[in-house]
Amino acid sequence: MVDSGNTKGNILIVDDTPDNLRLLSSTLSDRGYKVRSVINGAMALMGAQAAPPDLIMLDIKMPDMDGYEVCQRLKANEHTREIPVIFISALDEVLDKVKAFTSGGVDYIQKPFQVEEVLARIENQLTIRRLQTQLQAQNYQLQQTQAELMQALEQERSLKQQIEEMAAIEERNRIAREIHDSLGHSLTALNVQLQAAASLLLSDPTQAQSFLTQAQRLGKTAMQEVRQSVRTLRSGEREEPCLEEAIAALAEEFRQVTGITPIIHTHSTEAILPTVSKTVYRLVQEGLTNISKYAEATQVQIQLTTTSNRVYLEIEDNGIGFCLDQATGGFGLRGMQERIAALDGTFNLITESGRGCQIKVEIPLSEVQL
Repeated sequence: MVDSGNTKGNILIVDDTPDNLRLLSSTLSDRGYKVRSVINGAMALMGAQAAPPDLIMLDIKMPDMDGYEVCQRLKANEHTREIPVIFISALDEVLDKVKAFTSGGVDYIQKPFQVEEVLARIENQLTIRRLQTQLQAQNYQLQQTQAELMQALEQERSLKQQIEEMAAIEERNRIAREIHDSLGHSLTALNVQLQAAASLLLSDPTQAQSFLTQAQRLGKTAMQEVRQSVRTLRSGEREEPCLEEAIAALAEEFRQVTGITPIIHTHSTEAILPTVSKTVYRLVQEGLTNISKYAEATQVQIQLTTTSNRVYLEIEDNGIGFCLDQATGGFGLRGMQERIAALDGTFNLITESGRGCQIKVEIPLSEVQL
């Protein structure tokens, strides 16, 4: 690594001629470089391994081990292979220069040399080395950041899965409450009708028959509600179809039960997130269920509008309505409010006796709901 202290760089000079060593060492030291000098290849390899310099200036003709072999060994060692090597030699044959570069050198200076040329070539290689080191550090930091990001994404996926599992459990518990509450209401009414029929069976058979007919209707209604709730429980375990298609299917089921065809308007400029889509589907489902049970309506309208950051849903009927002050807060309305609150949405109910009922829902879209 290029010296980041007060020196311009750490340079190792390898030459078996003492005069050459003194000249280069003095010249570079005067220019602000930190210089070490060794007189043979073995000492160069040990010095580079022990304290890697920023650059090596290497003579070619040396006893025992020439500069080519020294350079090859430096490049074969993972601790020293990145150190730039500048050959400095009196050899001027083209083949000598080619061999210097093929053995791993980055530059070649011929003796006798000009001081300014040597300084320029050294600074050029140190600048390249400095930029390479910075790039390696940035790449390492990028890899670390990427690894941290992948870990965060994995944690987010795990958390989202846990949230979905908890939401599924809550959904089943809510539907189970609805089954219990609705079925309990129907069975209580059925029991009243049967008791009335039994008490009138001998004294007024005609009236008793009327109570039995009503009891039969209540029993059929209870069975339909149980089947619908069971279908709802099972449908939560698979992907819902396209929201518009799913709402159309709900409208068709409503028509088969009530004989009323809901009027549906959709204005969509953005795709609805899966969590919001499922919530809207359930809101429409519960709204139509409440209308079929209590509203005595002859007309129903559903309007769905989506933008880049909002979902708007309106469900309106022309039924008998009710007084808000006397509303019992059954599981239908309460379930709607719970769903919307979970997505930080707003719920407004507009109704009064004899004036129908209008539900207005607004749900914000955010990354959390993905």
